[in-house]
Amino acid sequence: MKINHAPEILWKDPLDFIAAGFGSGAMPIAPGTFGTLVAIPFYYFLSQFSNFSYGVVTLVCVILGIFICDRAGKHFGVVDHSAIVWDEFASFLIVMFAIPQHWYFVLLGFLLFRLFDIWKPGPIRYLEKNLPGGWGVMMDDVLAGIASWLILFCASRFI
Repeated sequence: MKINHAPEILWKDPLDFIAAGFGSGAMPIAPGTFGTLVAIPFYYFLSQFSNFSYGVVTLVCVILGIFICDRAGKHFGVVDHSAIVWDEFASFLIVMFAIPQHWYFVLLGFLLFRLFDIWKPGPIRYLEKNLPGGWGVMMDDVLAGIASWLILFCASRFI
């Protein structure tokens, strides 16, 4: 596990602060895990609304994430700096789309997403390595989120 040294700019620039998951990316160990954890209260808030509204907000988070992650990468001097965790935040919302609001689904979704995000099987790793800037930062997590959602959605129908 690599140690995270968050750039000071993330505390001064509002978009870099958002890209760093509202500061959670500054955690010295496992910033992606903390960025995902920060998304959980937002999921609970957002899940009170219709699936359409939830989906629109999630899509906006992903699209804006391409821009803010690209920008933060340029500011931090590393395309996918470990302090950039907006990709985890936005992608966790994908994982939880149309999933029942039970703590065990949140836990399972969290674990599945972290597994796919860390492991990065096949096409997930390909996207991370081959898409430029913010696209690569966001799309590998989006695909990890979709893979996690597929498993979680099926599980939610049987549990």
